[in-house]
Amino acid sequence: MQGRITELNGPIVTAELPGIATGEQVHLGALGIVGEVIARERDEAIIQAYESTESLCPGDTVEALGHPLSVELGPGLLGQIFDGIQRPLEKLFSRHGDKLPRGDNEPGLARERGWAFEPNPALKEGQHVAGGAQLGTVPETETIEHRILVPPGIEGELLEIAPAGSYNIENVIAHVRDTHGDIHELQLFHRWPVRHARPYKQRDNAVAPLLTGQRILDTFFPLLKGGKGAVPGPFGAGKTMVQQQIARWADADIVIYVGCGERGNELVDILETFPNLTDPHTGRSLMERTLLIANTSNMPVVAREASIYVGVTLAEYYRDQGYDVVMVADSTSRWAEALREVGGRLGEMPVEEGYPAYLASRLAAFYERAGRVETLGDRRGSVTLIGAVSPPGGDFSEPVTAHTKDIVETFWALSKPLADARHYPAVDWTDSFSGYAAVAARWWKEEISPDWESTRAEALALLSQADELTRIVNLVGPEALSPAQRWALEGASLVKQGVLQQSALDPVDSYCDPHKQVALLQAVLKLYDTGRELLSHGIPVQELLRQPLLAEARRLKGLESKDDADPIADFDSRAENSLAELRGQYLRQQEGSA
Repeated sequence: MQGRITELNGPIVTAELPGIATGEQVHLGALGIVGEVIARERDEAIIQAYESTESLCPGDTVEALGHPLSVELGPGLLGQIFDGIQRPLEKLFSRHGDKLPRGDNEPGLARERGWAFEPNPALKEGQHVAGGAQLGTVPETETIEHRILVPPGIEGELLEIAPAGSYNIENVIAHVRDTHGDIHELQLFHRWPVRHARPYKQRDNAVAPLLTGQRILDTFFPLLKGGKGAVPGPFGAGKTMVQQQIARWADADIVIYVGCGERGNELVDILETFPNLTDPHTGRSLMERTLLIANTSNMPVVAREASIYVGVTLAEYYRDQGYDVVMVADSTSRWAEALREVGGRLGEMPVEEGYPAYLASRLAAFYERAGRVETLGDRRGSVTLIGAVSPPGGDFSEPVTAHTKDIVETFWALSKPLADARHYPAVDWTDSFSGYAAVAARWWKEEISPDWESTRAEALALLSQADELTRIVNLVGPEALSPAQRWALEGASLVKQGVLQQSALDPVDSYCDPHKQVALLQAVLKLYDTGRELLSHGIPVQELLRQPLLAEARRLKGLESKDDADPIADFDSRAENSLAELRGQYLRQQEGSA
């Protein structure tokens, strides 16, 4: 179907296309600029273009492609860097250099590459197959086995399946005859519309936490595999660094990083850094289980909106293969700004701060695609969604942050004052929360430590008490505090500096395994509890504050175990002996004075 452009308004194009469906993809003008029909008015279609519409003019042709905005799903995704509509940036760069021309609609998956296909030995010709059934496998990378599935919506008799061999993604590997007698040719890849969630049998209860190696995230505000999390914070609070740490260290099978409207220098840093990183779980390149979608702030604004859906569709595809997938979106605020701009050009009625009325429902629909599920092929897989939010001026009451806070279950609120004080990750323990703590506690109790829940609660209570005491000190000075209160401030400082602070650049401290997280926190709290006991025996707080053990406790996190010696256990033993000796000395002095 072809039509003509009648009007242009930035990325919004109006064209005569009678009978075209809303959501259908189109090519605009002689360059073939990609667009999507977002509304219709009688015989006119309203199209949002995913590239600049400069040089287009009324009268130019519009070609309908017959399918909605879709992505190609098959071997060859991992290790790739795509733009917001799944064009391979590395391939385009090799062809055009830094300046990418408009209209180069290179497909997402390479056609010429051969893949070693191994058919599923359990399948026989004449057998009934349905969406999600595994036709075979392809070794996509050294660490990830790509499972070739029957696409959802196809069901029938397997007429033929290809033998083991090398095939490109367009080769037919199976024929299936449905109940209507139609024969479907199945290839190594298929297309899927990005705005439609991929189907599954049923949701499953998420039970295992997503371990990131970051103590304040794992121990204090856990996120489950298949959960929904957000990282809100003002400019300079460290959102990108937190998300990079999650992408690098999370114990997920696949990581998808979507740079949605972020500054170009940040995305360039990610694109240059990730290919050089080593996967700590396998010792191989991190890109073997990573997929990047880059959409910088100077790219067309509507492509930001598409990039989020492209990313989550790719995540669901690997979930259907039985993998645990983490998708990091940086940031959903830029995505919401794209909604606002397009809504303004369409003349929609703005509501809070100019955002469209459907902002909350769009955010909820996006995060709802997270979850741990039983797939159509009877596998278990999960998609964990983590969205960064960039509230202007750090105002968490603005619409995007407020709606996100109502939707997600884990909220890692970043603080600019903490970042300015060089406390990283700058996660504010007062504003952050996790609705998954009770479920995560069962896993920690069974796998790591039965005391995790009580230890975490004690540390959070100490931090809360210290915040109140700090306000008193700021008003009337430290002289107003009792010895116990002064020691509580010191105990909270030990937790902050010895546990919560964590350097992403330290080779030892960048990742902290769960056993060490619990041991470290328990060591610091044991030191604090012992000090409280000594205070009750009359030992002056000044004596405790002078103890060199306090400085040692702050350095414990950066010590590495050597020759089977555990530095935390060694510190516990020395601290116990040293404080017992201090108590003995004080009692002897008291007896001598008497």
